[in-house]
Amino acid sequence: MKIYIVIPAHNEGKYIAKTLQSLVDQTVQPDRVVVVDDNSIDNTSQIAIDFAAKYPFIELVENSSSAEHAPGSKVIDAFYKGYYELPEDYDIICKFDADLIFPENYLEKMLQHFKSDESIGMVGGFCSVLKGKVWEIENLTGKDHIRGALKAYRKNCFIQIGKLKPSMGWDTADELVARFHGWKILTDESLIVKHLRPTGLNYHQNAAHKQGEAFYKLRYGTGLSLIASAKLAAKKMNPFAFLHYSIGYFNAKKRNDNFLVSEEEGEFIRDFRWKNIKNKLKG
Repeated sequence: MKIYIVIPAHNEGKYIAKTLQSLVDQTVQPDRVVVVDDNSIDNTSQIAIDFAAKYPFIELVENSSSAEHAPGSKVIDAFYKGYYELPEDYDIICKFDADLIFPENYLEKMLQHFKSDESIGMVGGFCSVLKGKVWEIENLTGKDHIRGALKAYRKNCFIQIGKLKPSMGWDTADELVARFHGWKILTDESLIVKHLRPTGLNYHQNAAHKQGEAFYKLRYGTGLSLIASAKLAAKKMNPFAFLHYSIGYFNAKKRNDNFLVSEEEGEFIRDFRWKNIKNKLKG
């Protein structure tokens, strides 16, 4: 199975060499790796160029985007800049962040999972962060969710769910729509990836508003959106985050923003979320 990887990167000079080296050192190497330098002002491009000179399967693509902080849309736009540089003969397409260190068997085990069941549409491990001298699993999401930092899709699944949405919430929408179409999402707790720049290291009120907008755009409805906002704020240990998520949701509702999913998909998503909540309450 051919593995193609796209790595959007903006000012990742401190980390990207470690990411690329961990991919080079895989027991099963990827067939293609495209680094998309998204308007960096540091040495991100040069590091990618140096790796490309040593390893033919690595290449650099330049992307000129706005310097504006645009959660969700910026990274997906950069991803597609690299994706369209690739041929269409892949079996697995990955969107990886540029601040990760993968265990050397990551791609090998990922392939084993895909090969074991043709109904598996997405596979991923878990991000860990350094706390003191110990790497601990990031707990911002449930164990049935693959973080946007390390997405891997079977080709048929990737095509069926349509384009990744250039919006905050894209890495939730993709999984929910995949489930709607009958695909399985597999997470492997044995695949622990080191996340060198933890998510939410710096809190941005604008990003929190965008997260609330995402709950609306995913057609969660008010009840689910408030529950999701409270849960995420608790995990981030930031009570103000709940307020900002809620403001984002109600502003999007007032504006009647465009949804990320269809009405039918939205109904499935709400049912799926409520069932999960009820199951957790029972457990």
